Amino acid sequence: MDSGLLLNASICLAITLSSFAFAWVLSRSEQEHSLKSRPALWSLIILWTLVGLTYLPTTIRMLAAYFSKPTLDLIMYNLAAIPFAFVTVPLVFFIMYVIVGDKKISAYIAGTFVVFGILYLLFLYTHGVTGPVVSAYSSIFVISSDVAINIYLVGLFVIPTAMIIGLLFLILLQRMPKRIRYRTALPLVAISFVFDFMLTDMITLVDVMQLASRLFVLIGTVLAFLAYFPPMTIQEKLGIRQYPYELYEIEEDIEEEYEGVLEENDV
Repeated sequence: MDSGLLLNASICLAITLSSFAFAWVLSRSEQEHSLKSRPALWSLIILWTLVGLTYLPTTIRMLAAYFSKPTLDLIMYNLAAIPFAFVTVPLVFFIMYVIVGDKKISAYIAGTFVVFGILYLLFLYTHGVTGPVVSAYSSIFVISSDVAINIYLVGLFVIPTAMIIGLLFLILLQRMPKRIRYRTALPLVAISFVFDFMLTDMITLVDVMQLASRLFVLIGTVLAFLAYFPPMTIQEKLGIRQYPYELYEIEEDIEEEYEGVLEENDV
């Protein structure tokens, strides 16, 4: 039994708790958002809930590896793959809704990533995995299907990452108040940070890299929280300080000047 596995389990548990807590805090702030920004808000709530649901069974996996329970380890791996396969769906919906401001179009495009997720799980479960290979720091499974890996890389990694980068460039090119730019750009950077390291975590075959990826996912979750709810000192330094109850409110003149969701969304 290795203490590194307990460290890994502790990091996974911290990601789980922080993700669920973040989703809960966002849901509590629903009344502080305009009706037009709420679909984007709920896509983020679902996103962070899926992150938590991915790392909850992963926590149990690490404990199973610590206590030499390979069957439980495999069951939890297959269970964690389900929320992981669909984490791109709310992410893509959020990006598209911020860009086009239409729920139906955003839902249709996000729906294509449901197909990617289903195909990934289909090939994953059909061909199975090899392992676990338990080391001092982690428990590793090797995906047996090359098709599942290709779907994983293209549908669940390359396209969503490209969409995040494209939206960030779009935000930088837009003329908008610093407060709104901060609330849109920095959360996207934090989400990209979490998303990319989640993907590294799921595909790496190196135990230390997996452990490091999970640590960075935890750091990214904290950064995302700070991006949405910046401390007053950060608000003052960036010149975005608002009164407590106006943190998510948009002034009428801004709403008139910026009609798109990208400009009026305070999420």
